[in-house]
Amino acid sequence: MDLENYIATIKDYPQKGVLFRDISPLMADGNAYSYAVREIVQYATDKKIDMVVGPEARGFIVGCPVAFELGIGFAPVRKPGKLPREVVSADYQKEYGLDTLTMHADAIKPGQRVLIVDDLLATGGTVKATIEMIEKLGGVVAGCAFLIELDGLNGREAISGYDTKVLMKFPS
Repeated sequence: MDLENYIATIKDYPQKGVLFRDISPLMADGNAYSYAVREIVQYATDKKIDMVVGPEARGFIVGCPVAFELGIGFAPVRKPGKLPREVVSADYQKEYGLDTLTMHADAIKPGQRVLIVDDLLATGGTVKATIEMIEKLGGVVAGCAFLIELDGLNGREAISGYDTKVLMKFPS
């Protein structure tokens, strides 16, 4: 299946000069959405994953069905002030600004093998911050899976040394 047919490109969103890759059409098509989830599940099957982690909000959309199919839990990564219990946090640079992510301090147990799932790998800032929190909690990042990678933004360099699966590539 050519998943690229299910991605919309919005010019100058959320700010001028950015090409936003919208996964809404993929989610709206049951066959395409299911196919994408199954591809990530297949990637994760031999990795002995204990937990899936996904950054808000599109990481929830992709990561939750992956966790469900694998029969394991899901831990959300959120912006500050969105999680009700004690958190760990990490700052990161996005392609258009500085931000912070948080995760519950008890979300990952020491030694747990974690799969990070998100919609997009761009500069790698979001996933790098997520890796930092998982490792701070004693987890082992067994893999990172993305629907889309934007070429030219060096996201893979930011997470070099971590096994990565990408379903589609687009120019940045």
